[in-house]
Amino acid sequence: RSVPKRMVPLSFPLSKCALWDPVPMGDVIGAHLTYYRNPRLSLVEKTLRLAYRHAKQNEKKLFSCFLLGTLAVDEDGEGITLTIDRFDPGREV
Repeated sequence: RSVPKRMVPLSFPLSKCALWDPVPMGDVIGAHLTYYRNPRLSLVEKTLRLAYRHAKQNEKKLFSCFLLGTLAVDEDGEGITLTIDRFDPGREV
């Protein structure tokens, strides 16, 4: 199957050492998460409130943080569920 033009290649941040050879091998394939499965997002309210409170207390307009969770395939195999249940404000450095 052809890759849609709106998709971008997978890339990783620069590092001092690589764990694999970055030279492309084989044909290009599309690996979009929603191509074969129906996605569902579940967000724990406590996590959302904590992230909102952190954003309001932060003096900067832009700040970085992490929302952590789990990704699971539904029992019927037709859908995936992303459950976000943790908030990490990250570090300033």
